[in-house]
Amino acid sequence: MNPSLYQINTKAFLSTLGANATLDDIPNTFLDNLAARGFDWVWLLGVWKIGPTGRKISRQRTEWHREYEAVLPDLKEDDICGSPFAVCEYTTEPSIGGDVELARLRERLELRGINLLLDFVPNHVGFDHRWVRERPDFLIRGTPSDLALAPDRWAKLPDETIVAFGKDPNFPGWPDTVQLNFFNPQLRAAMIGELRNIATRCSGVRCDMAMLLEPEIFHRTWGDRAESRQALHTSFWPEAIQAVHRDHANFLFLAEVYWDYEARLQEHGFTYTYDKTLYDRLVNHEANKLVEHLRVPGSYGARMAHFLENHDEPRIASKLEPPEHKAAAVISYLAPGMRFFHHGQLEGYRTRVPVHLRRGPDEGFDPHVAEIYSQLLPIVNSPAGKSGSWHLLRCAPAWESNPTNTNFLAYYIAHESRDLLVAVNYGNYRGQCFVQLPQALPQKGTAHLTDLLSAAEYVRDARDLSTRGLYLDVEGFTSHIFSLRWD
Repeated sequence: MNPSLYQINTKAFLSTLGANATLDDIPNTFLDNLAARGFDWVWLLGVWKIGPTGRKISRQRTEWHREYEAVLPDLKEDDICGSPFAVCEYTTEPSIGGDVELARLRERLELRGINLLLDFVPNHVGFDHRWVRERPDFLIRGTPSDLALAPDRWAKLPDETIVAFGKDPNFPGWPDTVQLNFFNPQLRAAMIGELRNIATRCSGVRCDMAMLLEPEIFHRTWGDRAESRQALHTSFWPEAIQAVHRDHANFLFLAEVYWDYEARLQEHGFTYTYDKTLYDRLVNHEANKLVEHLRVPGSYGARMAHFLENHDEPRIASKLEPPEHKAAAVISYLAPGMRFFHHGQLEGYRTRVPVHLRRGPDEGFDPHVAEIYSQLLPIVNSPAGKSGSWHLLRCAPAWESNPTNTNFLAYYIAHESRDLLVAVNYGNYRGQCFVQLPQALPQKGTAHLTDLLSAAEYVRDARDLSTRGLYLDVEGFTSHIFSLRWD
């Protein structure tokens, strides 16, 4: 099955319902609409408790303020709520309704057949987390000289302890977070305990920057802080995932992951992993590389999470014009795997709201973008779209010395309810090709093709389709989703 996920920046969304809105104020009609559109999962970003130090840092960072003010010209201090990745406690923020309202929202979602996904931030904690006060051995610690030499990596606590900011190996640290010490087996056991606690409140987690805990990456970042008795030779994830699955067998793990670690994390037990490569090739218009990327073993490709935007990426409507947006959406959301959508994407919002803010700008509804998803979602979430047998097709040259076939991408999706043929010219100019269909299709009679994106109907000789393929001669960024039947 290819589930659909809908991400919500919780605090920013609640602000649209009223100044003091909580989870109980999310209307049932909103949840009904998500269910009607076929969503299987809702990811509530940022429900966990953020401490006052995290909020203070978010409000004081000059470079972050510039981004806030670009988004909200009428910015007020109270709009800055702190980063959801500076967690100080895995309990629900009282300001949005606390654990009681989160449990009620989960029940309301499950009544509609929708599962709840929440955050797990394994690499670091906020400065107000109890471990920062009580368990210095759980943290990566430094010296005054470390702080003097690299103030973008280290901070001094009130008791004079020097601790590292959470970071990845390639960039300065996140200054509202404290780095956890995964060289310490006791810390790893404690984090498994946190994860098991989260698993009682939801049906899955999205794990932030999950590859940072892989031994070679952690050693590259913090190896000079390892003590001889402390070693990280094995990944944290297999043990953690198995511990949760002992109590919750079907619990879903979604990894935010980059740097070609997707297959590794799937082997560790992650249900789905981010497909950032597909996203990059779509927004960079690398049509010739799309087929190469999607031509992967079935079990691996079917466990990728495909997206066109999320809280980290620019709004896709600000990156691609409607025809490109439509073509990218058809390619992304009819590939096998998780289909990952972001609140505001379906309406064509153009402003990415920083996660430190509890409010975004008022944005208009883009009818061109809305039309894309009103056509596409019923297909993506149909029985064929969710559970059809998927095949990547060859797009052969239309004639010798015509290379435009390399801009085409085509899928065949077989299902007992109906078969779908998806074909997209992802070049920015007119092109031609023969889409070569699976050989097992009927070779006699007539094939009827109905384009679900335009309602146009075509009749072709079945034998000709099976031998030469379906001839296409279309403008750049043209998308087709054909429903097929034979007589």
